[in-house]
Amino acid sequence: MARGWESKSVESQMDFAEEARTRGSQPALTQAELLRQRERESIELSRGRILRELEAATHPVRKEQLRAALAHLDGLLAKLV
Repeated sequence: MARGWESKSVESQMDFAEEARTRGSQPALTQAELLRQRERESIELSRGRILRELEAATHPVRKEQLRAALAHLDGLLAKLV
C-alpha cells in the first residue's frame, strides 16, 4: 500500500515539474497584466459561488439579489476583456 502512495507522489512531482517548465517558457507578464489576471480569477470565483447559491436559493427576493450580483459580476468581466 505504501508503494502505491509513493508512486502517486512521484507522479505528482513529475506533473508539477512539467507545469513549471511549461510556465517558464511563457513570456513574463507585466505587473498590470498580473493584476488583471488575478482580478479576473477573483471575479470568476465569485461568479461561481453566486451561481451555486442561486441554484440553492428558494426565496424569490434572495434569488433576485443573486441575479443582480451575477449581472454586476458579468459587467465587471466584460470590462476586463
